[in-house]
Amino acid sequence: MRIAVEDYDLPSEMSVNELVLQMEKAWGFTAGKLASGVKILEEMIKEKKCTKFLSFTGNLVATGTRGVLKELVKRKLVDVVITTCGTLDHDIARCWKNYYRGSFLMSDARLREKEVNRLGNVLVPNESYGMIIEEKMQKLLQSLWKEGVREITTRKLCHEIGEQICNETSILYWAAKNNIPIYVPGITDGAVGYQLWLFSQDHDFKVDLLKDSGELNDIVYDAKKAGALLVGGGISKHHTLWWNQFREGLDYAVYVSTADEWDGSLSGARPREAVSWGKINVKADRIMIEGDASLILPIMVSSLITRLNKI
Repeated sequence: MRIAVEDYDLPSEMSVNELVLQMEKAWGFTAGKLASGVKILEEMIKEKKCTKFLSFTGNLVATGTRGVLKELVKRKLVDVVITTCGTLDHDIARCWKNYYRGSFLMSDARLREKEVNRLGNVLVPNESYGMIIEEKMQKLLQSLWKEGVREITTRKLCHEIGEQICNETSILYWAAKNNIPIYVPGITDGAVGYQLWLFSQDHDFKVDLLKDSGELNDIVYDAKKAGALLVGGGISKHHTLWWNQFREGLDYAVYVSTADEWDGSLSGARPREAVSWGKINVKADRIMIEGDASLILPIMVSSLITRLNKI
């Protein structure tokens, strides 16, 4: 069956979902993929037997895209989150301090002098990052120690951070409130991980990553179906795919990434490559949307929420 490409028709007032529906008709080039991605996510969420994973990289949490990720957790549109230590860092910090708009072309030497860190075109003053994270994390760890906690999983740590440190702007807050587990396999790779190490120098305190693995094994084993929205690459993407290979792969998969595949990296690997490993089922509904998630995610999730609210 041949379906004709249609031109956009842009009225003076139009919802985001109406725009995405027009993208499906206009089709070229990434627009068509974005529209397909929303449809797959809609099917995945409507499938009641589906365990829904969300993986993403921490850099997005330094931007307003944090609010989009928060909405997915707040509205219980996902069941499991796998992410990086940077997510914890930025989520805690932005509960208490501001990050600021900057430019990719600023003088980094000058910023260094002013004790301001640059993350792309986002500015992160030292007082808004390391200092506040150390203050909040050390207080939390002391509190847990006094309660008799000597060993903790990253899931339990994320729950305690969300419950005791964060506010309603936070991904971790809503995950704790809705009892959605967050796993951080690379927990030492960031400011929160550094604070854990620092605390361990004076206390016999440990992080049990193997217990996290056992929980993920149980989640995957019990899943009747599984789907995932995988934003960016790295350890969070791979960890999500890795565990789902033990249940014959994901049944739904939506990738959003700027990475290329020609260098053989996991971050740039397309869904079709994951099929060869059994990480995505050969019959799965899957799509790769090439582009910046800070642009793509707000459009996709806004459209998705509108559709789900019409159920």
